[in-house]
Amino acid sequence: MKITKEVKAALTILSAIALLIFGYNFLKGNNLLTQNKEFYAYYNNVDGLDKASKVTINGFQVGKVQDIGFADESGKLKVTFTIDSDFKFGTKSTAQIYSASIIGGKNLAIIPEPNPTELAESGATLVSEIDSGMINELTSKLDPISSKLELVLTKVDTTLTGINRLLNKDNTALISQSLKDLSSTLQSFKSATTRIDGMLAQNESNLNTTLVNFKNASANMDQFSKDLAEADIKEISVRLNKVSADVADITNKVNKGQGTAGKFINDSSVYDNIDRATKQLDKLLQDMKLNPKRYVHFSVFGKKNKAYEQPSDSLK
Repeated sequence: MKITKEVKAALTILSAIALLIFGYNFLKGNNLLTQNKEFYAYYNNVDGLDKASKVTINGFQVGKVQDIGFADESGKLKVTFTIDSDFKFGTKSTAQIYSASIIGGKNLAIIPEPNPTELAESGATLVSEIDSGMINELTSKLDPISSKLELVLTKVDTTLTGINRLLNKDNTALISQSLKDLSSTLQSFKSATTRIDGMLAQNESNLNTTLVNFKNASANMDQFSKDLAEADIKEISVRLNKVSADVADITNKVNKGQGTAGKFINDSSVYDNIDRATKQLDKLLQDMKLNPKRYVHFSVFGKKNKAYEQPSDSLK
């Protein structure tokens, strides 16, 4: 039997449609090759449980949530989920919503009934429950954060109050004036810096000369230090000690009245004689000034000198 092209095309299209349907359901978590069992649970609040959330038993995924919808006018929610595992559990098993992680979504865990008397079949409704540990854990983690946040907000409120009190009309004017003064000061500083730069540019050669002179002086001081270090300090010290000893000897002799200087300093008669000679010389000069003829005789005709007569105004 010959298969026509039309039949081949139809079979290809049907195969593609079947693969598409299978792939779509597989991506949604529905395996068409196995028979899934469908169960239900009712909640007042699903607490963030979503469609396609995992269904686990002891942490192992055995199915997924298929649908979440309102069960009645009171707002109670009906959760429909499927299980593709052959694991058997009782009709009194619990469908518990729990948090997969502190920041992750919610999953649905099947907590099997211990020692079940009746096994749950597809279409059964399980006991609903929300993991209280999840809420307590979240609350325990949020409580310290809430306390710290409250403390921070209190401090922020105090700070803002202080800032509002600081930024009153008078203080605002003072701050504005201070900023103006600061701007003026910075402008003056900038102007002074400009002038200093100009002075440095004008006196650059002088500064260079000064630095060179300072360098030469430093070199000379270094050379002097080297010469001083190389000098015979011991010989200089001996000579200074000898000079000091000679000066001490001379001073000792003068104090004892030895030698001309010693007699001159220690003998009072030398001072008396000098004082007496000074007075006599003063009297002689005074008498010569008052009676010059007594000491100078000059005669054109060769007269004899008169006998000396002591004047009445002469010094005694």
